[in-house]
Amino acid sequence: MTDTTRKAESSAAGKSAASTPLTRGDVDVLPVCARLVDWAQEQDLEVDVLDRNQVVVTLPGERKLRTTVSVRFGEHEAELQAFVIRRPDENLERFYAWLLHKNSNLHGLAFAIDGLGDVYLEAAVPLAAWNDALVDSLMGRFLSAADESFNELLVLGFLTSMKKEWAWRIARGESTRNLAAFEKLLSGEDNEFLGTY
Repeated sequence: MTDTTRKAESSAAGKSAASTPLTRGDVDVLPVCARLVDWAQEQDLEVDVLDRNQVVVTLPGERKLRTTVSVRFGEHEAELQAFVIRRPDENLERFYAWLLHKNSNLHGLAFAIDGLGDVYLEAAVPLAAWNDALVDSLMGRFLSAADESFNELLVLGFLTSMKKEWAWRIARGESTRNLAAFEKLLSGEDNEFLGTY
């Protein structure tokens, strides 16, 4: 057997093993997909198998309570995407400029917007580089970027709505616990909606 024949057979065997489905839940999935499911379960994370090549992992946060990362495996790369926040109500230029500035420090991730202006985090990774250490690092970066940015994005894009909600809750004696992180911004004289409900 020639070296060329051995390499061709080895390559074919590798492709066959990589594309042979494994079962997770009720779905036959690609091995790389199955390994992601196993990794998420080892971390005690919520994980859902959507298709043979797509898994969704839910990461618990502090400011943004849940960051849901969708991972879709293609022939050569894994594409990751997580919803961060809907289109801002106000200050669009400052809001999107902040995202662009933040992109320079994300190392392999990027904020992106869809056609509606909603904000996502995205990344693409070659399958050849995919392993547990990379997954751990990527998921950590997705969680950090979404969680650490969330409150600032709320203030930039939704401050007026937050002021209104604070004033409405105060007027009705409702809990303001969900807005507690913003109390200094919302409870002072700068909140023109206090006393109007």
